[in-house]
Amino acid sequence: MSWRTVVVSKTAKLDYSLGCLVVRDVESTTKVHISEISLLIIESVSASVTAYLLNELIKNKVKVIFCDEKRNPSFELTPYHGSHDCSLKLRRQIEWTDFAKKYIWTEIIAEKIRRQALTLQSFRLSKADMLLGYIEELELGDASNREGHAAKVYFNELFGRQFSRSRDCPTNAALNFGYSLILSAFNREVVSCGYVTQLGIFHDNMFNQYNLGCDLMEPLRPLIDACVKSMDSDKFDKEEKTTLLHLLSREVTVDGRKNTLLNAIKIYTKSVLDAIEAVDASLIKFIEYELSVYESDRVL
Repeated sequence: MSWRTVVVSKTAKLDYSLGCLVVRDVESTTKVHISEISLLIIESVSASVTAYLLNELIKNKVKVIFCDEKRNPSFELTPYHGSHDCSLKLRRQIEWTDFAKKYIWTEIIAEKIRRQALTLQSFRLSKADMLLGYIEELELGDASNREGHAAKVYFNELFGRQFSRSRDCPTNAALNFGYSLILSAFNREVVSCGYVTQLGIFHDNMFNQYNLGCDLMEPLRPLIDACVKSMDSDKFDKEEKTTLLHLLSREVTVDGRKNTLLNAIKIYTKSVLDAIEAVDASLIKFIEYELSVYESDRVL
């Protein structure tokens, strides 16, 4: 079972040798067995990667994220086929009924708002009860947009009334970076299950390649929010990025068992897809987590 998050943050050559990712720079050579890697982030634009290595990473279902010159996630490596029955899964995905999608989406949004309320409570902020009240008011498919109302109240309480998600500031840079990491993990699992990321449950943007991943990640957004809030920093640099990366290997609970967040995402994703197929929300295994930060594996 893979668990490592590997970040390449300097000039290096990445290639493959005897089942290992090999990272060579002017000072040293580091090897990590590919079977241990869950996520590889190539943060430096001066790093080079062999095609052989990329093929081996894809075969082993390692999610690979490439960053831009500002070291922010820019794009990711996605295989054409994630499972042996991907054509069958695609046909089923296209045939998902509107009722099934709205039904499951309502459960996802209820969990997201619940986690937002718990986040406010953890920081001893008000309005948590208001958010819990929105859950009681949810309609099928969130027809009355309780999610939008909850988000406005939630962000005003968490980051202040002057905060806006459209502002260019360290807080938004950190949120966007964290959301990108979580989204990438979900995209990996969607493809591994044989589905396509473009066809979502609620999200339906023709320009968004990852509509389904955006749907599934909603209950985990408050985890990123809480981490960014706890930073309380006026900058977003290597230290802050490392803190967010640490979240991927932290311990959470899913289906009554302890797991790393990356492995929990795998279990949760499959449960949601099964729930849509069966039109049974009781099959969903939501991830439970404490609002604290754990350490990750290694930065190269």
